[in-house]
Formats: sequence, C-alpha cells, structure tokens
Amino acid sequence: MLFRRGSREPRPRLHPPTGTGARARRDLVRRPARLLAAAVALGCASGLLTPATAAPASAPSAVPGASARVQSLVARMTLDEKLSFVHWTAGPEGGPLARGVGHLPGVPRLGIPQLQVSDGPTGIRLNGTRATTLPTPTALAATFDDSLAREYGKVLGHEGRALGQDVVLAPMVNTIRVPHGGRNFETFSEDPLVTSRTAAAEIQGIQSQGLMATVKHFAGNNQETDRFTIDAAIDEQTLHEVELPAFQAAVDAGAAAVMCSYNQVNGAHSCGNDGLLRSVLRDQWDFKGWVMSDWLATHATTDLAKGLDQELGLEMGKPTDPVPDTKYFGAALKAAVQDGTVPEAALDTAVTRIVGRMERFGLLAATAPARPARDTDAGRATAREIAENGAVLLRNTTTGDRPALPLTGTAGSDLAVIGDSAKRPKVSGLGSAHVVPDAAAAPVDLLRERAGAGASVTYEPGIDRLGAPLSTENLSPAFTNGKQLDAGGDRQFYEGTLTVPADGDYRIGVRVDGGMAILQIDGQAPVYAADSFSDTTSVPMRLTRGTHRVTMSGWAWPDRPLEVDLTWVTPQQAAADFDRAVAAAAAAETAVVFAQDEGSEGYDRPSLSLPDGQDRLIAAVAEANPNTVVVLNTGSSVLMPWLDDTAAVLQMWYPGQEGAQATAALLYGDANPGGKLTQTFPAAEDAHPMAGHPERFPGVNGEQEYSEGVHVGHRWYDQQGVRPLFAFGHGLSYTSFAYRNLAVERTATGAAVRVTVRNTGARAGKEVVQVYLGASAETGAAQPVRKLAGYTKVTLAPGQEKRVTVPVGARALQYWDTARDAWQPAPGARDVQVGSSSADIRLTGRLAP
Repeated sequence: MLFRRGSREPRPRLHPPTGTGARARRDLVRRPARLLAAAVALGCASGLLTPATAAPASAPSAVPGASARVQSLVARMTLDEKLSFVHWTAGPEGGPLARGVGHLPGVPRLGIPQLQVSDGPTGIRLNGTRATTLPTPTALAATFDDSLAREYGKVLGHEGRALGQDVVLAPMVNTIRVPHGGRNFETFSEDPLVTSRTAAAEIQGIQSQGLMATVKHFAGNNQETDRFTIDAAIDEQTLHEVELPAFQAAVDAGAAAVMCSYNQVNGAHSCGNDGLLRSVLRDQWDFKGWVMSDWLATHATTDLAKGLDQELGLEMGKPTDPVPDTKYFGAALKAAVQDGTVPEAALDTAVTRIVGRMERFGLLAATAPARPARDTDAGRATAREIAENGAVLLRNTTTGDRPALPLTGTAGSDLAVIGDSAKRPKVSGLGSAHVVPDAAAAPVDLLRERAGAGASVTYEPGIDRLGAPLSTENLSPAFTNGKQLDAGGDRQFYEGTLTVPADGDYRIGVRVDGGMAILQIDGQAPVYAADSFSDTTSVPMRLTRGTHRVTMSGWAWPDRPLEVDLTWVTPQQAAADFDRAVAAAAAAETAVVFAQDEGSEGYDRPSLSLPDGQDRLIAAVAEANPNTVVVLNTGSSVLMPWLDDTAAVLQMWYPGQEGAQATAALLYGDANPGGKLTQTFPAAEDAHPMAGHPERFPGVNGEQEYSEGVHVGHRWYDQQGVRPLFAFGHGLSYTSFAYRNLAVERTATGAAVRVTVRNTGARAGKEVVQVYLGASAETGAAQPVRKLAGYTKVTLAPGQEKRVTVPVGARALQYWDTARDAWQPAPGARDVQVGSSSADIRLTGRLAP
C-alpha cells in the first residue's frame, strides 16, 4: 500500500476566523499582501539571480520524456541558474509581473525566456487589471457540456497569453465534499466523473492557446477550516475512486503543472508526500510536467527529493517591505545541495521538468510565440453562453395553465426587483479567484430594458450591504470618501469619533481601490478591505449608544493611489429598507428577489443558510406576493426554508460579468435553462454527509476522516435513504422530455447505453441524459448503491426526437483493489438506470455479465 499511517504527535490547530465580511477574511488578506507586494517590489527575490561564478554542473541524469536539447540546456546551467527555476520570485519593478503571482527570470544567455504566472480559475486574475470574468466553475460544470468547458478554457488561455502570462493556476478539481466549503464555487462537482470530464476539456482549451494549465490542489483539499494543518485521512479505495480521478484526467489531458495542497494526506504534507507526488503522479500516471507548491505550502528543502519541483510563495507584508528570499528553495536549498543534504540530481530533475514544458509550449523556439491581443467580444460571448447554459431552474410552479417562468404578459411588465445583488452584481466569489471584470451590468437595469417601454419595474434593496456615507453628525472630523493615500503610501490616514445614536446592529461598508484599508473601532478586531480579493467589504457590528474611537490605516500600490469609501447602515435604515421591499412586492404583479452568499477562500461558511437575514426577507416578500421568483447568486448549496411559498427559483451561481444579460434572457424566456446540479442540495443543516460527524468536518484533533468512504455526495443520500432538497442532476426546463427504448450492451471499451429522447414541449431545449450504474453483487469491496457512469447532452426542437448513445468507460466498471494496489473489474451483471436526475429515473435496464 502507498499510504500507510504512522503515529503522530498532536499538532496545533488554526482556528477559523469568526464573524463575517472582512473580519472573517483576515487571514486571507495577509496572503495577497505578501504575494502582491512581492510582485511590485524592487529587485529579485534573492541574490541567487545574479550572475554566478561557479562552474556549470555536470550533465544531469536522464529524465523520462525530456529531449536531448532540454537536458543539454540544464547541463550548461550554473547552480544558481538552476535554483532560479525552482522558486517563483517577485520580478523586476514595473515588469510584466506587476500584477501576477510569480516570476521566473529564465536564462537569457541560454535563450531561455522568463515566465509569468497568474491566478485563476474564473479568469486571469491580475491585480489592478480588468479581465473577462467568467461564470464560476460550478456554473460551467452545471452545463454538463464538454464543448463549453473547452471554450471556457480557450478564453482563459487566450487572455492569459494576451495579458503577458505563461502559466495559469487553473483548474481547481477538488471534490465538493463539504457543503459548507468556502471554495466550492471554484471547483466543479461532488461527482468524480463530472469533475474529470469538465477539467480535461477545460485544460485542452487553455493549452490550445499556448498557456500552461496548473491543476490544483493535489490532494484532499476539500475544506478551508484549518487548511494549513489539517490531515486528511483517506483510505486508498476512496482516494483512488473519489479524490484522484480528476487529477488523473488532467494529467491525461496534458496539464503542464500540478499544484500540491496545504493539507496533509495520511500523515504527510501534500507537498512532501512521495506517495502522492512520486508513486501516484509519476509511477502510476506517468506525469511529465512539474509540481509546484501552493502559496507557502513548502515545508523543507528535502521536499525537492520527494517529488516537489518548485516553491511558490514569499513571506511579504506590504509593498514597502523588503523582498525576502524564498524560504526553502532559494539560499537554503543552495546550502543543502552544497553540503549534500539534497542531491543535485534532484534539482536537475526538477529544472528539466520545467524547461521541458517550456519547450513543449514553444517557448524555447528562436522566435517566441506571438502574444495575441485581447478579444473582449469573444470573452463576453463565452461568458454569457456559459451563464445561460449553466443556470439551473430549481423550481417553477404553474397557476392555471401559466408557469411562473418565463415571465410573460403583466407578470413580466409589472415587477418589484429586490435585493442588493440586483443593483450591485455578484459576479464572482472572493479570494484568489476574484477577478475584476471589464464591466458588469446591474440585473435590475437589464430587467428594465427587457421589460420594455411602459413597464413598471421598481427596485428596493431590502437589505442594503453598504448604505450611505457617514455625516458629520455621526463621524467627526468628517471623512471624505475618495483618495486617501498617494501611490506607494503606507500610514494611518484617519482618526476620529463615531457617535452612535442608539444601541443596535449596524453594518459598516468599506470600498477600496488601489490597495488595502484597515478600520478599527475602539481597538476591536480590525476590518480588512483589500481590492486584491474583493472591492467591497460589508461587516455587521453590534454598537452601543455613545461615542467610539475610529482609526483607518492602509497602504497603496506603488503605481496608483488608495481610494476608500466608508459607509454604514443604521438599524433604522435597515428596518425601513426591509419594509419598503415588502410593500413594493405587495404592489407588483411579480416580485423578483436576488439573494447571494459569500463563498471565499480562507474560511468555510458558518451555515448553509443565506447570510444577512436574506431568508427572512424572502419569506416576507413571498408572503406579500405569492408570485415571487428567487434568483440565487450563490457559489454552492443553500437551504431554502421559504421554498414552498415561492413561485420559482433560478440558480445563477456567481454568473460572471455577463450574468445580468443571462439572467434577463432566462427570466423572460429568450433562453431556456438547461443546467443541472452537480452537487446535491441538502434539505436541512443536519441532513447531509458531514452532519453529526465532526471527524469528517471540520475534523478532530487536527485530522479530518473520510469515514463516509466512497459514499460522497449523491451516493451518500442513496446509501442512507435521505431525501435532499434538490437531487444531484436536477434541473428543470421550459419544455419537457420523454425517454423510451432503452438498450444496454457491453463493448470493447466498457458499455454503451442507448435511449431515444423526445422533446414533448413547445420550445427548443437541451436535456442531459444521465446513466447510473448499480453495484456489482460479486465484489466484496465497498461500492455505491449506484454511481454516475456516463452522460450526454442533447439539443431538441419541439417534437423532435433523437437516438442517443451514452458511452460507459471501462473505469466505471472497475473498483480499486487495495490489496493489489490496482484497478480491478467488478464482475457480474449490473443494474442500469437512465434519467433526468439521480431522483428522476425514467428507464431501467440490465447490463449482462
């Protein structure tokens, strides 16, 4: 076995931040401060990048897959030149890295160019630079469409090259195992087949444009709580059947790089886990690319000999701080190589892998591949197409013969639009996946435009997340919103007194552009706001009547000033906003409520409920107007205590910069929703796989145990007989589909499932045909009651029918045999179910032995 467990001393735990908003993201904000300050600081990360006087090393040992040219180049490098490849640096001031994550200087004397890397995965994330903001990967996966995944990748690839980047940290393929997971929005599914297919297609798209893809985070990185220290205890069958398939699919698709994760896996840090990095990645999968660490996830110079090729991360504070050396793979690694602690052959191998990928992508050619210009029109078109196709219609009731959606007649011309995200569009989640869009329209504006002249479309926030500027009556001296610091500034820029008129719950809003602002009231826990991870921060605070001391400090990027807007929402304003929203809903034919959550890197959601009292608002609006449509801008599953009182629910996810256009098209029927859930929505906080199992999440004594085994996501609901709120694969349409004539047969590559699908409605639409496979009665290993074994998407005109074939691959008919450390066939006959979701099975059959 590859992953035997040994005894370990108890390890300290990092407790998640408390509260919401910027306070909850305080650990997260520190990371971009370090990372991004490094990107604009003077000089290189260490003296290792200066010309070396040491003699070139001897020729390295052969690396599988490396060309003679690449090995010759590495053999001609000095030790310092080789070391410059195994850690990302800050790059020269004002250089092309100014907004990115890392820089490699290359070796100009050998014709090896520099490299730049940017964050992903929802767009090319460069601080201070606008880019196409694509819908969240959960929306992409909900399309169940490999061709759209390739188009998604092409936008990333084209924009990355156009914006001066060579590598993108995308896609993320970790399993949606924990419903509360803060980064669920960045990945694809709870199901390994969906994640594998979507990831492989996206990588093909990215790399078709000449940008190198980095699949992350390898492996078992499914929660943010204690993410730096948690040990994921995963049995080998679960590891190979649930956690690793998408990574293997990425490797098979040709991913240039793999990023290892912060957490441990079965007692060893992922970035120093030779069982994962060598036995699985190299020996089993024959991976030819390179492995880089997550930001500051390297733990020792000896990680280089365990399969880690490159360190990412610099311990920075502010842009004005000196740029430090990388912690392990800079001067420390040089000393380790010189004293023999780390063999130079391991360094040669790492450098050869990196330079080998550069050769594969044409970067060593005499004439470097030309960088294209940005194609913003193509980016917008793809963003809208995916937003429309990934939207999931969760509920749509019918009164008489008229469904709530699409909006028609007076139902579409007399609207009360409610919700903060209807005015301030929620286009992406927070953290390293936050991309500043070229432009993003407000949904309410697009609904007004679509409703047409003569329509009545009113707007009320219901719950205002930012509020109004503070007057001199409340804040003295006056604070003027706007510029606070010149470029490169770093100091306290405000001190004053806040006069609170009455005890109550207040909401403090901070908008920043050009750096970071830190607000404190009475010296309590600071509120951080940084444009690198979100342009606005909204924090609820309990304040008492009287005066409070307020200070604000911050820093500005070296090339632009810091602008800060400070606002608040008083309890009185909050109550008035709520009442006006309910009154507007009562007066309109249709109420459309936009609701959002705050998925973010750095912390997991404290509950599955919508934050900030939005459930109460929706319930009150639905009571005032039974024709209430809810639009969800959420990154993952949420509870819906108001569901039965609403007319329709449309899941738009974080829909990217074209979300408003897509939402209006779907609500009015200009587009037909065809997305399906790639994660199960629980019915209650105590009715999901993690509930009642702290050893699963958040973990006990520093360890999270995958005690559910292979029964992840929808498989657990089947095994336990628990009814979810919405099942895996669920998604309604404005038309209907019928299935008939099922045929199942074995093939040389697995099996083929054939079925005839007919559009029985009056509109063109798309249907995802899903094939589920029952367990083998002749296999003693743990098996799901049934698992998704294949799917295909079919487009049909009204009345049209097609005979479709869904291939079932050989791997779906196998299981991981732990005793043999290998995949083995699961013999015997298998039940086959075909349907529109895991809970909507239309046909059943049998696959013969």
